[in-house]
Amino acid sequence: MKKGADDYLVKPFNLEELILRVGNLIRRGMKPEELKELNSYTIGDKTIYFNSYELHHADGTVTSLTKKETMLLKLLIERRNEAVSREQILETVWNYDVYPSTRTIDNFILTFRKYFEPDQKHPIYFHSIRGVGYKFTDNNNNNESSEG
Repeated sequence: MKKGADDYLVKPFNLEELILRVGNLIRRGMKPEELKELNSYTIGDKTIYFNSYELHHADGTVTSLTKKETMLLKLLIERRNEAVSREQILETVWNYDVYPSTRTIDNFILTFRKYFEPDQKHPIYFHSIRGVGYKFTDNNNNNESSEG
């Protein structure tokens, strides 16, 4: 600690504790503009409003989203173009309080593909990364909003 360490773990350590501590260190190291609150995001012709748990379609219809759907979408969008592990999803969305089955996370991704993908069999936004987790890719979108 005298040499500049932020934290330490005594062996043997719990993997969950290590992941939480690393996450905290990463958040502490982020610049203020990286910590801004993401309130909405547009994918294709649909806009997600995170605070109201709503998905607005181009035709004016609105789909209500569950809290878990909204949290998972927000996590994937905030980490766009990065592989997000199942463990990170469990920690962030389910807080490790409830351990959903592997299929639960898969089913959420299938739902997102139904909402957003022009062709669900050939996704351009929501990708499965075998043995890791999932990745959201949206290289054409720079219009996220932090207004609220």
